[in-house]
This record gives sequence, C-alpha cells and structure tokens, in this order.
Amino acid sequence: MTSSETAYGTLYLCATPIGNLEDMTPRAVRMLQEADLIAAEDTRHTLQLLNHFGIKGRLVRYDEHSKEKQGAYLLEQLLQGKNIALVSDAGFPGIADPGEALAKEAIAAGVRVVPVPGANAALCALIASGLSAYPFFFGGFLPKSKKNRREQLELWRYIPATILLYEAPHRIEEVLKDILECWGDRPMAAARELTKLHEEFYRGNISGCLAWLAENSSRGEFCLVIGAGAEKMPAAEEETEPLEEVRRLISEGVDKKTALAQVAKKRKIPKRELYNQLISEGEEATR
Repeated sequence: MTSSETAYGTLYLCATPIGNLEDMTPRAVRMLQEADLIAAEDTRHTLQLLNHFGIKGRLVRYDEHSKEKQGAYLLEQLLQGKNIALVSDAGFPGIADPGEALAKEAIAAGVRVVPVPGANAALCALIASGLSAYPFFFGGFLPKSKKNRREQLELWRYIPATILLYEAPHRIEEVLKDILECWGDRPMAAARELTKLHEEFYRGNISGCLAWLAENSSRGEFCLVIGAGAEKMPAAEEETEPLEEVRRLISEGVDKKTALAQVAKKRKIPKRELYNQLISEGEEATR
C-alpha cells in the first residue's frame, strides 16, 4: 500500500542555500510555509533562514546526535498524517548529513518522500572545476583518523571517475598530503565559500593546491574535485594457499627465508606461523 492510499503525511527533502540566499527556490519557500513540521539540523541556523523569508513554522531539531530519538518521533508524525519539511544547514538534506536515515525510514514505512531541488556544493564545484563531469563519484567527508583515511583512499584509488570530496578547513592540508601520497599528483580543483562573497577556486594539481594553501588562509568549507588516476586496477591474482605460494617462489629460485617473508607480508600473517606450517607439512610427507 502506498502513502497515496493511506492517511500518511509526506516527507519533503528541501534544499536550502549553500551561501547566497537568492538560491532559495520559490517551491522550497512554499514547502516550508505549508509543512506541519520543519526538521532542521541546526534550528538556530534554520530560524535565521525562516525569518529572512518570513516563514512561520514549528521547528524540530534533527541532527547526528538526536536522529535516533527524533527520527522515531518524526516518523510517528508522518504516519499520523503530518507533512514534514526536512532541511540541512546548507544544500541537500541527506547528502553527508543525517537526513539520509530519516528518508530511508520513511520509505521503508511506505511514506511518500519528495525531493525539493536546489543548491548543492559538490555539483557546483564539479561543473566549475574544469575537470570531466562524467562519470563522477561522490565520497563526502574522508575519515578523521589518518589510518582510516589512508585505508579509504586505498579503496578508492582506482575508481575511474572524477572524485568529489568535502573537507573542513582545519584538516584540508593533511588530507591533501595523504591524497598526494596515496594517489599521486592528479589534476584537481578546490572550491571554498561557494556562492558567497569570497567564493574562490584553485585549479591545477594536488601539489599546486598545497602550495596555494600555504600562501592563503584555509578559511571556509572546501569542496575538492580530483581527476581520475591513470593507473588501472591490477588484475586479480588467482587465489592460492599461502604455502602453495611459498613453494612456487622457492621453485623459482627464491630462498626459503625470503619466500616466507614475502608471502607473510603480502597475506598479513605471522612469518613464524607460515614456517611452522611448512615444517609440519615436511614432517607429514616423511611419515
């Protein structure tokens, strides 16, 4: 049964300006005016937007810290027939913010979910980057810890597409250094303060962007647009048992100690464990 056949309300995913208030669409203004509830990531920030457009509405906080409790409440309101407009601090709700969870829950419950388009930082950066806009891959924010970030970068290294990322100003330089080390010096563009008075683009490559940042303050949230790498993903090797790989290397003239070390490192298993297996196998063969 669809929401049109029930008394359920509708969840409107309303895009809001990423800087310039003139980017607020008339449709989004109307949705916010007509909604029974407005769910906002930061109610104080959204209240300023509502006041600017003369919108009176009932604001409910819905952010990363409250999404479990508030999500249940908002879903209950939707099932009772209330219409809800969901907004993020800027741009599309559900893109790198908790709105994604509420949309999934509403869809699973049979509630109608309607997008109300508008400004989006990643796409604005992409179309003005000077890099290929098709295909592209949106990665959002990279992990905060260096270890997790490097692991994520390795997973995305061979994606054959332009890659879009978001990053905070206080992490931008260390993140770009990790990207440079993992992916090499690719073409890229960096955009900050999009649609605002001090909107600025860097267009060049990763090492050049680091030099540019060293001479300019890293204020404002960044959108990074990074070109696809020239490297191709290595062909997957036929999976073999670790001991089989050790024996193959030995048969090719590699000494036993080196073969054990190479395979142990590659397979991420202790060298002693491999050695014991090899000794045990030899003992079984002589019985």
